[in-house]
Amino acid sequence: MSNKNPSSAAVLPEENNIMGTAPIPKLLAKFAIPSVISMLVNSIYNLVDQIFIGQGVGYLGNAATNVVFPFVTIAMAVSLMISVGTAANVGLNLGGKDQDCANLTLGNGLTLALSSGILLCILGELFMVPLLRLFGATDTVLPYAIDYGRIYLLGTMFTSVGIMISDEIRADGNPGYAMNSMLIGAVLNCVLDPLFIFVFHWGVKGAAFATIIGQFGTLIFCLFYLKKFRTLTMKKENMKLRLSVLKSILILGLSSFLTQCAALVMQIIMNQQTIKYGALSQYGADIPLTVFGIVNKVNGLMMSLIMGISVGSQPLFSYNYGAKLFTRVKKLAKTCLIVCVTIGFLGMLCLQIFPQQIISLFGQENDLYNEFAVMCLKNMTIFIFVMGVQMVASVYFQAVGKAMGATVLSLSRQVLFMIPCMLILPHFFGIIGLMWSFPVSDVFSVAMAAVMLTMEMRKLNQLIRFPLAPEANV
Repeated sequence: MSNKNPSSAAVLPEENNIMGTAPIPKLLAKFAIPSVISMLVNSIYNLVDQIFIGQGVGYLGNAATNVVFPFVTIAMAVSLMISVGTAANVGLNLGGKDQDCANLTLGNGLTLALSSGILLCILGELFMVPLLRLFGATDTVLPYAIDYGRIYLLGTMFTSVGIMISDEIRADGNPGYAMNSMLIGAVLNCVLDPLFIFVFHWGVKGAAFATIIGQFGTLIFCLFYLKKFRTLTMKKENMKLRLSVLKSILILGLSSFLTQCAALVMQIIMNQQTIKYGALSQYGADIPLTVFGIVNKVNGLMMSLIMGISVGSQPLFSYNYGAKLFTRVKKLAKTCLIVCVTIGFLGMLCLQIFPQQIISLFGQENDLYNEFAVMCLKNMTIFIFVMGVQMVASVYFQAVGKAMGATVLSLSRQVLFMIPCMLILPHFFGIIGLMWSFPVSDVFSVAMAAVMLTMEMRKLNQLIRFPLAPEANV
C-alpha cells in the first residue's frame, strides 16, 4: 500500500537509511545473524520439548507432539500471514518515504494479530478431539495429545502477537532486540521443561506449560519496544482496522499463509499414510509416526539457519526495492544464495555423519526403532543444502511486493510435489516410499525456484540498464 499524498511523506533520519547505503555483506550480517538466532530459538522450542518428553515420557509422548504439531502449523500460518505481510508493507513504505502509511500498517497489523490469536484459541479448544483424530492420533497416542494440545492452545494469542511485533522490530532496523525477545522465551522454556517434567512429574502437560510460559516471556519483552520504534510510531488510532490496509497486509502475507496451510495438509496426509503403511510394515504405526515427527523437527532446526538468513534479508530487499536501488537488490540476492547454500551443505554433512547420535538425544529405544530412525534422518535430509535457493526466492518475491510469484513458490514444494509423492510412492514402496517423498520433492521445488529467480534477476538487469523504463511489469 502506498499513499501518494506528498504531505504525508516523511524523510527518515539519516542513521535509519543504512539499509540503502551500507555494504551488502556487512548489512546482511547485521540483520541475518539475529534473525538466524531467532529462527533457531523458535525451532528449539519444539526440539527441547521432544528431547525432554522422549527422555521423561517415551516415544508415545513424542508421537503426541507430532500429532499436535498441525495446531502449531495453523497458528503459524495465521501469524506469519499477518507479521510478514505487515513487515513487507512497512519496509516498502519506509523505502518510499511514506511514514504515515507505515505507521498505519503497524497499528492495523497489531490489532489483526491479537484478534486472530484469540479466535484460534477458542476454535481449537472447541474442536480439539475430532481435529486430533484427523491429524492422525491413534488410540494409544490420543490421551497424550489431548493433554499437550489443550495447554498449548492457550499460548496461541501470545505467539501471534509476539511474532508480529518481532517482525516489525526487524523492519524498524533493530534485529538484535527481536533476537533477544526470542532468547528470553527459549531460556524460560529450557529451564522449565526439565523442572515440570522430571521434578513435578507433569509429563507432556509440563512441556506444554513450559512452552507457553516461554512464549509469554517473548511477548512481554516485545511489548516494551512499542514505545522505542525509531522509524515507526505506534498510535492507538492506527489500531482501528481499515479495509485498504488489511488488504495490503493479507495480499503480501498470503504466500506465507498458504505455505503453512500446505504444510498442514501435508502433515495430515503424512500422518494418515504413516498409520496406513506403517501398520503394514515391520515397524508398526507408532514408530514411523514418532520418527517422522522427530526428523521433521531436526530438519526444521537445520532449515531455520537458512530461513533466518532469508527472513533477515526481507527488510533489506523491501527497502532497497522501494528506494529503486536495484543494483543493491541484485547483489543482496546473490550474497544470500551463496551463504544459504554453504550453510545448508555443512548442515547436511552433520546429519549424514552423526545420525545415531542425533537420534539418541530423543530417547533410547529398541533396535528396530533406531534402525528406522537413522535411515529416515539420513535419507530425508540429503538435499537440505539446496533448499536455500527456494527460501531466498520466496522471501525475495514477497519482500518486493510480488505476491503471485511468492505464492507460487510457497506452494510448489508441498502442493505440487510433496503431496503427490506422498500419495503415489507409498503405493509402490510402502513406508519407505513415504520417506523418499521428501528428497524427491526437494529437488523439483528447488529447480522451479531457480528458474523463477533467474528470470527475476534478468528483469532487474533491465531496470539497472534502463532506470527510466516503465515498471508496470516489474
